[in-house]
Amino acid sequence: MWQETNYLENSNDVLITGNSHKINPALIESIENNSIADEVGFESGDSILSINGIKPRDLIDYQILICDEILEISVLDKNNKVHNITIEKDQDSSLGINFKEALFDSLKECNNQCPFCFIDQQPSGKRKSLYLKDDDYRLSFLYGSYLTLTNLKETDWNRISTQNLSPLFISIHATNPDIREKLLKNKIAREILNQIKWFEKHSLQIHAQIVVCPEINDNEILEESILDLSQFWSKEKQTVLSVAIVPVGLTRFRPEDDGLIAINKYYAKKTILQVENIQEIMQKKLGTRFCWLSDEWYLIAGEKLPKYKTYENMPQESNGVGTIRSFLKMLDDETKTLPKKLAKKRNVSWIVGKLVYEALIPTQEKLNQIENLNINLYGLPSKYWGQEQVVTGLLTGEDLILGLKNKSLGEAIYIPSMMLKIDSDLFLDDKKIEDVEKELSTKIHVVYEANDIIKDLVGQSSGKNLVSHV
Repeated sequence: MWQETNYLENSNDVLITGNSHKINPALIESIENNSIADEVGFESGDSILSINGIKPRDLIDYQILICDEILEISVLDKNNKVHNITIEKDQDSSLGINFKEALFDSLKECNNQCPFCFIDQQPSGKRKSLYLKDDDYRLSFLYGSYLTLTNLKETDWNRISTQNLSPLFISIHATNPDIREKLLKNKIAREILNQIKWFEKHSLQIHAQIVVCPEINDNEILEESILDLSQFWSKEKQTVLSVAIVPVGLTRFRPEDDGLIAINKYYAKKTILQVENIQEIMQKKLGTRFCWLSDEWYLIAGEKLPKYKTYENMPQESNGVGTIRSFLKMLDDETKTLPKKLAKKRNVSWIVGKLVYEALIPTQEKLNQIENLNINLYGLPSKYWGQEQVVTGLLTGEDLILGLKNKSLGEAIYIPSMMLKIDSDLFLDDKKIEDVEKELSTKIHVVYEANDIIKDLVGQSSGKNLVSHV
């Protein structure tokens, strides 16, 4: 039985030494069936206050704390009652608890003023979470989000090394101190090479990113940055594991005097040639291509995507590097054997960003060879962002409404989950799925896996859990 006590208001406002962030109770969103937490009696809406006397700051602390075999857990229930429980378990056993947020204290926000920041290129008046400038090393470790290292305190550096939070994903943009300071508008940005040396000293690793801004950090500066980063890769010790090269993305909401230039077809072709030449040098020197261009470069240039094997172990797939190639390979594997005919006629629409449209036409044509199946593939621009060539994940509810009005949609439209806020029905412009369904007079089917369309429409699947990024 749980030992119950009263919980005084604001008693959870505990400060960590050297850290001004308040630690809130870790709110439980759900409990896995037949898990330890389920058997003990945890419920959705409960909150964990402490584990073995320590208040977890985030999901990382929690995962470390529950490694002990004996756990003394203080739990706050929905009625503000505290229950103290003891759990004995195997060292590697999970409790089966899912939390509402990964951070139980404050988000570390960005202190830079990058002119190409997507957060600053949005219209006002949308949900608050869209305007949070995440620059948090914990989210980088947990989910692969990029950070700049400009807002870290000594306690943060100590924690990264002590808890071995590696690899982290770092936005480099330029190794030249003057150029990086100019891009981030932050003097601390100049320290990037010294900071990477710190990672090397502590045997920690990073994945790097360079957002290319024409006439600022391209050409010789881009080559210099890649070569500088390659000094931290050897067969004996790899500190910088990979470099992703991404084109700057600009929306119609950005300030007119930001000094940024959009990427066009000619520029994309030139950059592809430059980076592929550097890849050849890296391959001979290091035995790895080391740096890779994101898919947008090839799509903007109108060139074929590189072969799957050229991406090696897909180190930056979550950053749009080889994502479409991987997706097409998954689809190809799933469609090697298809039925000749469906028992029931199906007519649906598959919605993607205009930038990836042509790459998916072969898959559409292959599926449409099945008798009684018709898939309409629509590649949409984004009038919302003011981008003609746009990736799928940036399409908004408004884009779907404007782009699909008076189109033949069939019984339903299929969209990837990446268009929506995680675990919600909200698009980037705050429109809900039901809003779009009402405007288009059709149903929306959200695709969570790469083989979802095949599984649903054709009625077969390899059983693989293939996450869709396109």
